[in-house]
Amino acid sequence: MGNYTLPDMPYDYAALEPAITGEILELHHAKHHAAYVKGANDTLERLAEARDKSEYGGLVGLEKTFAFHLSGHVLHSIFWENLSPDGGDRPDGELRAAIDEHFGSFEALQKQLSTATSTVQGSGWGVLAWEPLSRRLIVEQIYDHHGNVGLNTTPVLVFDAWEHAYYLQYRNVRPDYVDKLWGLVNWDDVSRRFAEASKVH
Repeated sequence: MGNYTLPDMPYDYAALEPAITGEILELHHAKHHAAYVKGANDTLERLAEARDKSEYGGLVGLEKTFAFHLSGHVLHSIFWENLSPDGGDRPDGELRAAIDEHFGSFEALQKQLSTATSTVQGSGWGVLAWEPLSRRLIVEQIYDHHGNVGLNTTPVLVFDAWEHAYYLQYRNVRPDYVDKLWGLVNWDDVSRRFAEASKVH
């Protein structure tokens, strides 16, 4: 059975400065993301042990814990690829056309996703996702790492709104941090994710 592994960063920890300091990025990746990977692997072992012993009294808690850690691992893995020291500007091609169709304009998407990210209650994420039933892009708020999302949606752009992502640098002014993220978006990566999601579904 395969285990989850922490992906290497696609750039140096200091590469996103000044928008995100190297200290924050290192803590975020090497400590927080690593903890979700370990948590997912540890919980898989506990689930296997429960099956072997046919002891399912703690199954509900284990399933929730596994979902929390696995979703944290998946979202962070997307987040690192969604950002780039050469990012920013705005998308073009089919992604830009879909944004115009489903949101009216890039500016409208930007405002909606920024607001969703800045106002998520407690810890969570703002997400631009492909929703296959209506074949459209939608914005979602994710609380913690899961919940309150369409079950069949595919994230294409994720913004981390957990305090560990920004608090050392931006304190309690989350909107300032979100505003800086737009200057780092790797639209090539987002466009690739959009193309794959919309083609499959």
